[in-house]
Amino acid sequence: MNTATNAANASKKILIADDDSSIRLVLSQAFTRLGYQVRATGNATTLLKWVFDGEGDLVVTDVVMPDENVFDVLPRIRKERPKLPVIVMSAQNTLLTAVSAAEIGAFDYVPKPFDLDDMTSAARRALARPADPEAAKAQARAVRDERLPLIGRSGPMQDVYRTIARLVGADLTVLILGESGTGKELVARALHDMGRRRDGKFVVINLAAVPRERVEAELFGREEGDFGKLLEADGGTLFLDEIGDMPLDAQTRLLRVIDGSEPALNPKTGRRPNVRLIAATNRDLRALIQQGLFREDLFFRLNVAPIRLPPLRDRVEDIPDLARAFLLRASREGLPSKTIDASALERLKLHAWPGNVRELENLVRRICALYAEELISARIVERELAEHQAPTPGQDGPLSLSQLVERHLGGYFAEQPDGVPPAGLYDRVLEEIERPLIQLTLSATRGNQVRAAEILGLNRNTLRKKIQDLGVEMSRGRR
Repeated sequence: MNTATNAANASKKILIADDDSSIRLVLSQAFTRLGYQVRATGNATTLLKWVFDGEGDLVVTDVVMPDENVFDVLPRIRKERPKLPVIVMSAQNTLLTAVSAAEIGAFDYVPKPFDLDDMTSAARRALARPADPEAAKAQARAVRDERLPLIGRSGPMQDVYRTIARLVGADLTVLILGESGTGKELVARALHDMGRRRDGKFVVINLAAVPRERVEAELFGREEGDFGKLLEADGGTLFLDEIGDMPLDAQTRLLRVIDGSEPALNPKTGRRPNVRLIAATNRDLRALIQQGLFREDLFFRLNVAPIRLPPLRDRVEDIPDLARAFLLRASREGLPSKTIDASALERLKLHAWPGNVRELENLVRRICALYAEELISARIVERELAEHQAPTPGQDGPLSLSQLVERHLGGYFAEQPDGVPPAGLYDRVLEEIERPLIQLTLSATRGNQVRAAEILGLNRNTLRKKIQDLGVEMSRGRR
C-alpha cells in the first residue's frame, strides 16, 4: 500500500469486536498497516458505546460475544446510525447465518476462518460505498447475493423460497423440476445445508453424465468393495440429478431399495443407509411415463414434495441482482473488476435466455475476461449476445419470430454510444412492424382491403387510415 493511500485511509476508523484476542490482534495489525485508525473490544457493550458516541466509519464484528449476539446488536446500530456499514464474521458457517446477517442489514458476511485479503477487501468496499443510496443498496445486495446459493427477489423466486422454507425442517423426498441452467443443484444444496442433515455428506450423481451400463454400479456399488453413491450418502443427502435419464433397470432397483424390498446394508453400520433423496430433471416425467421410459410408481415415490424452478425469462426483474453478483464473483476469482450500466441491464432483460441463469453467468464471465472497458455498456452486451446466440431448447429449425425481433431490436440500443436510443422508440418500432405486415396482407388478398382488414382483425376504416399514414404502396387496379 503506497503512502498516499495510507494517508487517505488515516481519516477512517474501524471498530473491531471479537471475544477472541488473537482475532482482534490480527485484524488490528492488518488494518493499521493499511493506514486506518483502529479500536478493538471483546464485548458488544463497549462496541455499542463507541457507535452511539459517533465513533467509527466501519464495524467488523463477530456474531457471538460474551454479553450479546450481533443479531440483537445490529438492529440497534442500524437504528442509531443507519449509514454505518457493518461486516459480520462467524465460525457458524451456515446459509442461515449468511441470510440472517443480510436480513438485518449487514454490509457483508465473512465466514471464519477468513482469508485476510478477503476481509481487507470487504472493508475497502464498505468504506468506499457509492454516494448514491440506491447504488449503495445495489452493491450491498450484490455482496450478499454472491455468497448465497439462490439470488432473486421476484415473485416466482419468493414462491421457491417459501417452498424451501417449508421443506428444510422435514426429511421428505423432493423432486426439483426446471429447465437446464435454472439452479436445480443449488436448490438441492440449500435444502441440505439448511436442514437437519447439514453435518452429513451431500452426494451428487448426474445420471445423464454416467454411461447407462454403469449407472447401477455408480449408484449401488460393485461387489469388489466400492459401495456406491447410496451408501456414501448415509446420514446425509443423495442428489439424483437428471433422474429422467436413469435406465429402467436402475429405476426398478432404486424403487426396491426405497420400498425396502432389496436390502442395501451399510457394511460399517450393519443397517440400511439413512439417506434423504432429492431428485431433479429438466424432462417431462409424465410424458416419459406415457412412453414407457419412466416407472410411474417411482415417479410417485420421488414426487412427494415438488419444487418448480422458473426459467430466467419469467423473472427478468432478478437479472440486475444476478448480474452484479456474478460480476463480484468473477472479480473474486481473479477476473478484472467491472461495473454494468443501466442500459446494459435493460438489454439483458430483453434476451430470451434459453440457457437461463447459467447462460447469464457465462456471459458476464466472458465479458469480464475479453473486454478492457471497466463499464459494461449495452453495446458490449449486444455484441456478445449476437455472437453467442444459442437456439431455444428443443429447437432445431430457424429462430422464432420473437427471437428474430429481439435480435433486431437490440440494434437500436447497441448502435448508440451510450446504449440509449432517442425518444420515440415505441412508435418507430410499431411503424417498422405495421408497414410490412399490412403490405404482405394486401399482397396476399390481391389488394382486397375488406379481406385484409378481416385477416388483420382491424376495422376497414382503420386499415384505410393506416395505409395512408404509413405510405403503404397500392398496386394499380387494387382497391
